[in-house]
Amino acid sequence: MSSNKGEIRIEEPTRAERTIARRAAESRATVPHLELSADVELHDQDDLLPRLVRASALGLRSVPRANASYRDGRFELYSRVNVGVMMDSADGVTIPTVFDADTKSLDELRAELSDLTTRARDGSLSPPELAGATFTLWRAEVDRGWPLIVPPQAAALAAGEPRAAPVIRDGGVVAGTLFTVTLSCDHRILYARHAANLLTAIGFHLGEANR
Repeated sequence: MSSNKGEIRIEEPTRAERTIARRAAESRATVPHLELSADVELHDQDDLLPRLVRASALGLRSVPRANASYRDGRFELYSRVNVGVMMDSADGVTIPTVFDADTKSLDELRAELSDLTTRARDGSLSPPELAGATFTLWRAEVDRGWPLIVPPQAAALAAGEPRAAPVIRDGGVVAGTLFTVTLSCDHRILYARHAANLLTAIGFHLGEANR
């Protein structure tokens, strides 16, 4: 097939890419997004992904309305905090679930995320490991990202790349490291105060690991 754009080649999306397309369309078409961002200071970048998962999980525990869904005009709140983590996979991206993330230590999360990352890349994750998330964490490869909510979850968090920046410490300006976290919320269940409380809690728990 050819046109004034040159030869046209038709390429079928993979199953993962079809899933991404469906979820993206469903998310933006059916969920009114509320988005807030905050900058968090990092004193070290070691174990950033497990620290983010744990901070998100503990934040969700402290703001239970965020660990929920809006369904049929009602709020559906969950007792388990299960964090989905976007990862590269053999045919695109996938989102395996870290179950009960709020109950796990950093060592446990580090080991589990390493295993999930390996098996996401080789395509050996099982269907139950790709279901049951109550919240999704996205790692942006730029300073700031705006995550899509995975319906019917109430929220998703994107963590940008750490960057060198001036910070105020002990009344003076010094060199430091910041990174931006952006929270997307389903505005039908989470309002600005809920989102602000959750971002504050996530920042606090990340800061705990810095101390």
